[in-house]
Amino acid sequence: MKIDVIIPVYKPEKRFLELISRLEKQTLKPNRIIIMNTEEKYFEALLYGTDFAREHPNAEVHHLSKWEFNHGGTRNDGAARSTGDIFVCMTQDALPADNRLLEELTAALSAEEDIAVSYARQLPEKDSGEIEKYTRQFNYPEESCVKGKGQLPEMGIKTYFCSNVCAAYKKEVFRKLGGFERHVNFNEDMLFAAKAVQAGWKIAYCAGAKVYHCHNYTCAEQFHRNFDNGVSQAQHPEVFKGLPSESEGVKLVKQTAAHLCSIHKPWLVLRLFAESAAKYAGFFLGRRYKSLPAGVVRACAMNKDYWKQV
Repeated sequence: MKIDVIIPVYKPEKRFLELISRLEKQTLKPNRIIIMNTEEKYFEALLYGTDFAREHPNAEVHHLSKWEFNHGGTRNDGAARSTGDIFVCMTQDALPADNRLLEELTAALSAEEDIAVSYARQLPEKDSGEIEKYTRQFNYPEESCVKGKGQLPEMGIKTYFCSNVCAAYKKEVFRKLGGFERHVNFNEDMLFAAKAVQAGWKIAYCAGAKVYHCHNYTCAEQFHRNFDNGVSQAQHPEVFKGLPSESEGVKLVKQTAAHLCSIHKPWLVLRLFAESAAKYAGFFLGRRYKSLPAGVVRACAMNKDYWKQV
């Protein structure tokens, strides 16, 4: 099977070049690396003095304006350029943990006919804080699993959980199901996963496929990010209605607090509560964005450009 990798890029740093290098060293090598770059000037600044095209002949770069970028639409455009049987979506700040990432990630798609999507385990960085480390462990455990309609009563909203930080898609299934929601500010991966599950397909979590990826967000950034999440859920009641996310959030906070106490760092519980309050406030307002003035919505959003397109 031919595999292409699609990476939306904005203001890339040296870590992005390391990602390209690690992809090229995989045991299962990508056929093409399709880079969907927002604003050419930032990409050119990173590559100044290098010959990127010669050094990475299987990488192709497509530039777009900031106005044109969209979480779902830009990835759809990348998928349309793919000639592979499978394409892998990645973000510019994810790094393969080893050279078997693509092999492990796509194995489930090759072995099981009814699996439409597989996604990788996200590992914290060495310098990640304790809260971020535990959050990664909570959301990305050591055990792999396959999720479908049969898991909805038990797993609820986590049945649809998927992450385009590193996820592989069967291109033909992706095409038949209509691809990602084109105009979306968040959750394009979960929305597609939900559509696939409802159509009878399954989602595979592949713990053996590992990437380093984490964010040490401030409380303000947590607020803005979760506001966008709340907006996305409010805009898609056909997916999220009846499958509340709050219970999973409460479970995460309780388990993280217990973990922090068990490792004798109870003072971090205060930070956990502050971050959790910011997350919930953002999510609460995002779910009710239609009742807010337009200026308040833009002020609360992380992806402010999205609202210029609405």
